[in-house]
Amino acid sequence: QVQLVESGGGLVQAGGSLRLSCAASGRSFRSYTMGWFRQAPGKEREFVGRFSWSGSTDYADSVKDRFTISRDNAKNTVYLQMNNLKPEDTAVYYCAARAQYSTEYGYWGQGTQVSVSS
Repeated sequence: QVQLVESGGGLVQAGGSLRLSCAASGRSFRSYTMGWFRQAPGKEREFVGRFSWSGSTDYADSVKDRFTISRDNAKNTVYLQMNNLKPEDTAVYYCAARAQYSTEYGYWGQGTQVSVSS
């Protein structure tokens, strides 16, 4: 069982930066692929990026070159560094964990609100 708790959300002006954190409890954190997703009001949840258990990363085109995911396996924490934020980045951001050989993200955090003003 994995429990995820996000933090670091808030209100920022366009062009600003925020760093979200996702702390995981449970064992074998390093064997999970950690993903970030977001959901804006009235829209479906969308993929933002992921940091796989093997060390690879990939991102949605909308955030590529602005967002960076990192992880610290010693601290059981994954981060989402968001730079050059835009109003369209406003959403609730969720982290999620996917077991090593699973095809689905089976564990989700409660989400943290990010609001970007123009």
